[in-house]
Amino acid sequence: MPHIDERETTEAKVLWRPSSPENTQIHDFMTSLNQKHDLSLNDYNALWEWSVSEPAKFWEEIWHYSQIKAHEPYTQVLESNQVLFPRPAFFEGSTLNFAENLLYPANAPDENAVAIIGATEAAREYVSWKELRERVRQCTNALKEAGLETGDRVAGFVGNHANTVVAMLAAASLGAFWTGVSPDTGVHAVLERLAQIEPKVLFADNASLYNGKVHGSHAKVREIVSELPKLEYLVVFESADLVEFSLDEVRPAAGKVVTYGSFLSSVRNEAAPLEFASLRPDHPVYILYSSGTTGAPKPIVHGSLGTLLQHKKEHLFHCDIRPGDRLFYFTTATWMMWHWLVSGLASGATIVLYDGSPFRPFDVEGGKGEMAMPRLIDELQITHFGTSAKYLSMLEQAALNPRKHPHRPVTLKTLRAIFSTGSPLAPSTFEYIYSYIHHDIMLGSITGGTDILSLFCSGCPILPVYKGEIQCRSLGMAVSVFDYAGKDISASGEPGDLVCTTPFPAQPVMFWPPGPTGLEKYRKSYFDMFGHTVWHHGDFVRLNPHTGGVVMLGRSDGVLKPSGVRFGSAEIYNVLLKHFADEVEDSLCVGRRREGIDSDETVVLFVKLAPGDASSMPPDLAGRIQAIIRKELSPRHVPAVIDVCPEIPVTSNGKKVENAVKQILCGLNIKIGASVANASCLDWYRNWAVEHP
Repeated sequence: MPHIDERETTEAKVLWRPSSPENTQIHDFMTSLNQKHDLSLNDYNALWEWSVSEPAKFWEEIWHYSQIKAHEPYTQVLESNQVLFPRPAFFEGSTLNFAENLLYPANAPDENAVAIIGATEAAREYVSWKELRERVRQCTNALKEAGLETGDRVAGFVGNHANTVVAMLAAASLGAFWTGVSPDTGVHAVLERLAQIEPKVLFADNASLYNGKVHGSHAKVREIVSELPKLEYLVVFESADLVEFSLDEVRPAAGKVVTYGSFLSSVRNEAAPLEFASLRPDHPVYILYSSGTTGAPKPIVHGSLGTLLQHKKEHLFHCDIRPGDRLFYFTTATWMMWHWLVSGLASGATIVLYDGSPFRPFDVEGGKGEMAMPRLIDELQITHFGTSAKYLSMLEQAALNPRKHPHRPVTLKTLRAIFSTGSPLAPSTFEYIYSYIHHDIMLGSITGGTDILSLFCSGCPILPVYKGEIQCRSLGMAVSVFDYAGKDISASGEPGDLVCTTPFPAQPVMFWPPGPTGLEKYRKSYFDMFGHTVWHHGDFVRLNPHTGGVVMLGRSDGVLKPSGVRFGSAEIYNVLLKHFADEVEDSLCVGRRREGIDSDETVVLFVKLAPGDASSMPPDLAGRIQAIIRKELSPRHVPAVIDVCPEIPVTSNGKKVENAVKQILCGLNIKIGASVANASCLDWYRNWAVEHP
């Protein structure tokens, strides 16, 4: 790493330094590498440089240090081909099972220790390692008797609770692919995803608890099931008591509907042991979805070993998570961070699941409930707390000081790290956390994506935290910053596109459907801009050459990420076309986040009214649009600003030019390409940006 100037400037202000870096797992790893390979690695930058210049050696050492449990050994770590597309094979010859590595990690605590803590607004559930294994055994055998086979898809319309983890691990133990969607998602959005992958089994909650209210799922599940003709089993978790859920009314056309209890009790051989399918390292374990900027969300398929290796590397070295630590992330089962959280089991950690509002139970004395999560940290002795940047900014705006709260202050004495992702963490929020939350913790602002189910840039327990910066580029991830011409501008400190130039095992194994169609979707998503040797991620960033830190500037494409929820403009367009075709001729949906001004991204929707309509927004149109989007998709999709525009910028072939408008709204001085067929209309958006500061 370049020498760090000890003089603290506004641009690179040190907020925290590790007190005992020599006691971390990453330091131990670096020491072992020096001894084994006769190296002289003495700081993080030297370790990172070695990890990206020697990818085969690096990932082999990760395999051994993290103690991957395999059925058959590998014959080759990485083929000599160094292009990223087509995806190179890692650890060929080996076989393993993802679920086995989470349920029986080499460093697992005692079987009676707590593996999962499931928390809601009103209750707590403690699941030991022994009980977790037994629950997975029962669910696995029920799925096996239901006819589930390797390669089948299992979906969950479920909350973030222990049964969700059990169902996922049971599916993975058999070699089925798991996909999860949160119950607050609209039916239209659910079907855009599940209809593509045709699940054989669907797990669903009968209801969910949020903000003190029980929300039944019967109506949604009935609609979803009716549009999945190949569904053979609907298994209903009775997650809430006294909720009416008529099983007969939601029966799949091709199969059965049962409660989870009945599903387990119907197993003929109740004593059958838990067996793990022995699978190739690139065998799929998860299906997640792209944001859908150019159509329906694309199913991204992630492999077992790549996911496992990447998560173990991040947990052990970038987070310093150890057996018995308690890892929490505020997430839904849809978000990639749920999968990252669950993998904490593979490092022997206790994972803490929370299903509900982060502001419940309400603080009776304070009235607003901001203390709910800080009190959860104390109650459950959480060591690593993860959340969205939006949540932390809300605490900042409330000027909450949990340790000096006038009613029932907390100590946060077990807390060692806070992780933030989903959107860039504002510099002021960095300072707020160290001033008001805790002065001696690692603040790990992290970034990665659904695309890789892991991180490109992350925290590091042996590096300082600088105001407004992600601490480092992750080990094994050859992250650089390119300009539009493909020139590496990392050392200049100028903003550009985040790219990765060395293969890594967490690359997706495919896009659904398998075959040429999915392969072409995969290529276009990441390798159109700079070719087969460079992964183009779509984030707009800059690298600080003095600190080695990374500053996130938002997305360089049409992906929207308000409050960290990632989705695409096409989902909004589809709803407008379905419900407002007579009133809205065209529309453009972009995100706005200006560096140094906005703490979160604002979704702005411009609508061009149908011919003959007024030139200004009809009184109730914006409200009706927001209401329909909330119903069809989710509350997180609702644009914060809706305004009428005279024209939508398009390319010569009629494609909307979202990026140009986004950059204008964000105040970025980027040249508009000649591909904009009606570039003169962009002046209207420039004026709009000035008039709406």
